[in-house]
Amino acid sequence: MVQKNAGQTPLIEAVDVSRRFTRKLDLAEKIANLFGAGLEERTVHAVDRVSLAIRPGEVVGLVGESGCGKSTFGRVLAGILPPSEGDLRWEGRSIAQLPASEAKAVRLATQLIFQDPMSSLNPRKTVAQAIGEAPVAHGIVKRSEAADMVAALMERVGLDPSYARRYPHQFSGGQRQRIGIARALAVKPRFLICDESVSALDVSIQAQVLNLFMELRQEMGLTYLFISHDLGVVRHISDRVAIMYLGRIVELADADRFFEAPNHPYTRALLDEMPTVTQRRRSFHPIKGEIPSPLNPPSGCHFHPRCPHASARCRTEAPALRELTPGHFSACHLNDAPPVAGAAPMFNREKGAVS
Repeated sequence: MVQKNAGQTPLIEAVDVSRRFTRKLDLAEKIANLFGAGLEERTVHAVDRVSLAIRPGEVVGLVGESGCGKSTFGRVLAGILPPSEGDLRWEGRSIAQLPASEAKAVRLATQLIFQDPMSSLNPRKTVAQAIGEAPVAHGIVKRSEAADMVAALMERVGLDPSYARRYPHQFSGGQRQRIGIARALAVKPRFLICDESVSALDVSIQAQVLNLFMELRQEMGLTYLFISHDLGVVRHISDRVAIMYLGRIVELADADRFFEAPNHPYTRALLDEMPTVTQRRRSFHPIKGEIPSPLNPPSGCHFHPRCPHASARCRTEAPALRELTPGHFSACHLNDAPPVAGAAPMFNREKGAVS
């Protein structure tokens, strides 16, 4: 896909955003320290100085291994978690400095669709209550109009409005995800954060939900951050792709450029193991090692313990995310080295197809 609205002010922008979770010592541990136990507070570095701008109407795919901080970053953008450092901007204005009424409007305009709809839907509330409660509470619709609004939203996401009095357990997984989408749309959002929203669904249902997302984008002018570990899905839906590793974005590019000429060693390793119809008889070699603990992330480049090209510089200096070609950013010290005469290109993979 081609990047859209490249000259517009970003709808939402994260500027050097970090999010840490610190477990403080309890009373017993503090007392133990008086006797020389040497216990310390433990801090999880979930998101580490991430900057990302998302323009109106575009879909940005955010990809990475489990535990890399994708979902935490999505929750920070949604306002569920405050950033430990950095700034969030809405249409160029810092959200932290907005008046309370405007900040509330921004929160309503940003909605999160979760991976497991059964966990995110209240099992004691009917579909009508789940979808209609928030717009009534925020004065978007009158209570007398809520039933008609719920019926229209259910029909729009492909559900029978006559099921409005049923409870979540009476629906299939795909239907529950549609309920979650309708609930998000009920407050008239502009920005949807889809956190692994199709990963728990059957492949055929995934395609239906992805098509629904794209239809809603066209009809309502929605903007998406699509969080996923499935590169095939991301390729199908995204205008741009960002790769996250241990809390940092290591590569960002237009989707076409990303899949045709990836730059970062981690990105190339991910794409090299992505099955395609043109590569049938081959052995797969997963990335060596495991993702390090965010409790004690490696110094320098976070990927250096698993990178086959790591040097002494990688172990001590964190690479900056810099622009290689227009719209293509990568954080790797290899980009600073002069090209070797006669060397083959770093990577060029035949483009596959996703249906």
